[in-house]
Amino acid sequence: MSKEKVYFPNLNGIRFFAALLVIIHHIEQYKDIHELPSYWDKIPFIEIIGRLGVTLFFVLSGFLITYLLLSEEKVFGAISIKKFYVRRILRIWPLYFLIVILALFILPHIPIFTLPGYSKAVIYTHLFLKILFYVVFLPNLVFAKFGVIPYAAHTWSIGTEEQFYLVWPVLIKFFHKYRMTVMFTIIFGYLFIYGLLLSHVTDGLSHRDVILRFWQHFNIDCMAIGGIFAILLFRKDKLLKLFMNNYLFYFTLVFVFTLILRGKYVPTKTVAGFVIDINNETYAVLFGILILNFAVNNKIKISLENALFTYLGNISYGLYMYHPISIILAITIATAAHIHTNWFVYPLSIGLTILLAGLSYKYFESYFLRFKTKFSNIISGMDVKKKEI
Repeated sequence: MSKEKVYFPNLNGIRFFAALLVIIHHIEQYKDIHELPSYWDKIPFIEIIGRLGVTLFFVLSGFLITYLLLSEEKVFGAISIKKFYVRRILRIWPLYFLIVILALFILPHIPIFTLPGYSKAVIYTHLFLKILFYVVFLPNLVFAKFGVIPYAAHTWSIGTEEQFYLVWPVLIKFFHKYRMTVMFTIIFGYLFIYGLLLSHVTDGLSHRDVILRFWQHFNIDCMAIGGIFAILLFRKDKLLKLFMNNYLFYFTLVFVFTLILRGKYVPTKTVAGFVIDINNETYAVLFGILILNFAVNNKIKISLENALFTYLGNISYGLYMYHPISIILAITIATAAHIHTNWFVYPLSIGLTILLAGLSYKYFESYFLRFKTKFSNIISGMDVKKKEI
């Protein structure tokens, strides 16, 4: 059976920029931890970009996964949930478990990777539970209950993604007539529960703080926002005329850059004792407009479609997963050389991250990814580009 091809331009470039935001955030954080000159706690921009980079990843995942599932159903008459899970396993699991193993069993025994306040004794407290949560893809629960695990803390977002992948093909397949309703139900349901957890209504709830921290990072609603844009595009909905407007695109682009550079956080509101926090959701809608236009609006004059961004986007998962290790290596080298200037630390951190991610992709991840197309009815992204070369 022939395979359908779906390729959206510019999205690899967006993946890279999302990863870059997280990397910059953590460079300044790790510099501060090592008591080096940093912008941490000094520039609001630095403090918000890490979470916004992850939010951008979430919206992009919701957009792409939803569109690909809809395409599979249209071309082949049904969605194969089993094949979907196998594809995600091949893409996510190998590198995820490698990072977890490094963070728990190898890096704690190497002195240069020991962060202040995070000795082996701290990391190995409640070790069995931590391992259990990581194995069943609840790293966001590890983060919520036990706090930071150096070099694995950022995998909380991989847990959120995996939980999203677990339910998404089921929702798309079995709620055929009500997909848009499901998306909005997820968004408003998430915000309602979040509001309850922030309000005094849940003050007596057992383990409320842990549940709240978990829920704050479980942004499946941002993925649903990406899903809404995918459904609109797939249906060729008349609303596309509104969202795929050059003036709206350029305004949104400038507006988002201005908000981020100024470190703007959408303020929390309290209405009749109910707390409303829509910061991530507001940015998610703005990101959705940009993703949609970059993907299918050929009238915009900005392109991220070039060999460099394509490559960096292709290894963006590795960029995200390896960057804490690379930053610590860079800081160690900078300290040994007594060169703490950003002109040295930043290029070295980013360069080492690209090197590790590139080597990992070529010599580790690609071993598993070569099996991915066997379970793909729809060939997408870089797999399409490879077929065309």
